[in-house]
Amino acid sequence: MSVKVRFAPSPTGLIHVGNVRIALMNWLFARREGGTFVLRVDDTDLERSTKLFEDQIVEDLHWLGLNFDERFNQSARFDLYEAARAKLVDTGFLYPCYETEDELDRKRKLQRAQGKPPVYDRAALSLTDAEKAKYEAEGRKPHWRFKLSGGRIEWNDLVRGPSHIDTSSVSDPILIREDGSYLYTLPSVVDDLEAKITHVIRGEDHVTNSAAQIEIFEALGGKGSSPALAHFPLLVGSDGEKLSKRIGGLSVKALREEEGIEPMAILSLLAKLGTSDAIEARSDLASLVSELDFSKVSRTPARFDFAEMERLNAKLLHETGFLAVRDRLEALGITAGETFWNAVRPNLNRLKDAADWWQLVEGPVTPVIEDADYAAKAASLLPDGELTRESWGAWTSAIKAETGRKGRELFMPLRQALTGQNHGPEMDVVLMLIGREKALTRLSGQAA
Repeated sequence: MSVKVRFAPSPTGLIHVGNVRIALMNWLFARREGGTFVLRVDDTDLERSTKLFEDQIVEDLHWLGLNFDERFNQSARFDLYEAARAKLVDTGFLYPCYETEDELDRKRKLQRAQGKPPVYDRAALSLTDAEKAKYEAEGRKPHWRFKLSGGRIEWNDLVRGPSHIDTSSVSDPILIREDGSYLYTLPSVVDDLEAKITHVIRGEDHVTNSAAQIEIFEALGGKGSSPALAHFPLLVGSDGEKLSKRIGGLSVKALREEEGIEPMAILSLLAKLGTSDAIEARSDLASLVSELDFSKVSRTPARFDFAEMERLNAKLLHETGFLAVRDRLEALGITAGETFWNAVRPNLNRLKDAADWWQLVEGPVTPVIEDADYAAKAASLLPDGELTRESWGAWTSAIKAETGRKGRELFMPLRQALTGQNHGPEMDVVLMLIGREKALTRLSGQAA
């Protein structure tokens, strides 16, 4: 059997780290098995879905390196859903219900008061044609429910292990609203069947839907037609709280454009969250493919820590060669070569931080000189020839020997003269990059 999986975002907003984790697990699984990764755009909500969000989803996936093999939109497949609807009605699986939301709410409250689970009582199944006609005459439009078997549905979850749900404990799911629009479930099942999806890998918030979906698969496609299921624990914050209120700031677009996070920092973190593997930076997706193992996934919620992602981001930059970032540096206005990059990269947390270094190197920097005599003495002791990182240590040792200064009194005036700042990057790197002539100019109090 050839493996085929899908990532099914809704183009009603930006995809965030929670979405990306599921997309990544599907992509890694498909690549490990030599299978197919499908992008299914869930845009049946025609009012809220937009082309802008759809294009952004595609752009984000490409930026992350999660390229898809096939792509389709649900909005182009309503004829398939109508055919499925007709089949389910004809076979007695789909039945009309006329209760209003208020009436259903009252039923649920009464059941709870009686100590019963709030499961739909299937009153609509006993309606006569005359009663249905009366409701229709009142202007009521039916919603349509799928009739569950009431039996025990079992499956071997690839993450959670042997799982089961008694469908007698859940309400018959609504598949079609009063206005005729489809909820998520029916189009999803139809598309998975038509596209021959073999594995559905998703978050554990869908576990409770699994039994109903398995029965809908079998009602439409026959016994054994349901894909294999894998449910991953959801992401929570580093404090254990839900990410729901913070998830907007963790969109791929924001992480890329506002935070300056590298794609492999995001993927390295998400691939290992909630597993027994150590969280370490990986430079390419091939490494994550070879390391994928669902048996290592914990049943507890995975803690997402932004600081951990920042650590991975810095680690990746520190190990990145010049050719990999040359074009991006040029886009930042940095025209320096490999020497500059190799000197500054150990000090970077974001690639965009290199622009601050470039400003110090290129200038003009307005030096801050509070003690001209001290600056002049320091200038006279500056080593001859090409400056290196080691020159900083030799220079400051000579200044200490000549002036008796040490600590902040020695170093701060040098920092202010060479960078115009009271804090900032490593001074040995600054000295090496600006060179002797520029250092002498700044120590004299002139901008350079």
